[in-house]
Amino acid sequence: MTIVVRYFAAARAAAGADEEKVQLPSGASVADAVGELRRLHPSSLPRVLDAASYLLDGIAVRDLTRPLKDGAELDVLPPFAGG
Repeated sequence: MTIVVRYFAAARAAAGADEEKVQLPSGASVADAVGELRRLHPSSLPRVLDAASYLLDGIAVRDLTRPLKDGAELDVLPPFAGG
């Protein structure tokens, strides 16, 4: 299956892209997708992923074992600061 990963703020800088398509096996979870992102970007993205929050098709992910569907959108949101 293919999902679209969208990066924001520091995650965008670490990945070097606004978004990318990621191939995963059928039945993969959010945790599997995060593991694949670590593999694809080993030098820059893991530290950001450790602190990130995730949205799956616009809904906050609290359980990383949540299964993905083909065509899903996974947003990577690093902590934001500001006021």
